[in-house]
Amino acid sequence: MDVHCGKQPPGRFEPHIDRNRCEGKGDCVAVCPHGVFTLGTLGLFDRRSLSLLGQLKGWAHDWQQAFTPHADACEACGQCVTACPERAITLVRAK
Repeated sequence: MDVHCGKQPPGRFEPHIDRNRCEGKGDCVAVCPHGVFTLGTLGLFDRRSLSLLGQLKGWAHDWQQAFTPHADACEACGQCVTACPERAITLVRAK
């Protein structure tokens, strides 16, 4: 049975992750009912664009961060925003 728990149709909004805040704790992965998030390692190229604080956080957490390979499945329920302890996730209108 498919349960629609979101506030919007899939793909209208998508989560945006602030790379300088994300510490890859995985709370977003655990709470997302649509499998939008995964955890992975931030690439070398992306590490260079981080602020000094973001680089220190990244190094301290082995560069683990949340990624959104299935952003098009997001229904804007907001559970990820609420669950993120670093407040690294916002919902933005999809392009």
